[in-house]
Amino acid sequence: QVHLVESGGGLVQAGGSLRLSCAASGSINSINDMGWYRQAPPKQREWVASVSSDGTTKYVDSVKGRFTISRVLAENTFFLQMDNLKPEDTALYYCAARTFGGIDWGQGTQVTVSS
Repeated sequence: QVHLVESGGGLVQAGGSLRLSCAASGSINSINDMGWYRQAPPKQREWVASVSSDGTTKYVDSVKGRFTISRVLAENTFFLQMDNLKPEDTALYYCAARTFGGIDWGQGTQVTVSS
């Protein structure tokens, strides 16, 4: 089991930036991939970005060129740098870790982008 703690959410104007952080603890060696999801009710939770064990990064089309996922292996931490934020990015953002036992989730951090 992996325990994930998110931070960095907040209120920002359109065009601004935020950096989300996710610190992992527990069964770190069981992690295969790490990523970010977001949910803005009543919409379904949406995958945003991920980084695999070999460093490969992927993004949903709507954030390409604006968001960057990165990792610091020595600290068991990964980040989501969000630039040129848009109101439609407003959501509760969750970090996630895929392990051999399934997917573990953080508690979520709120990102609100005003017009």
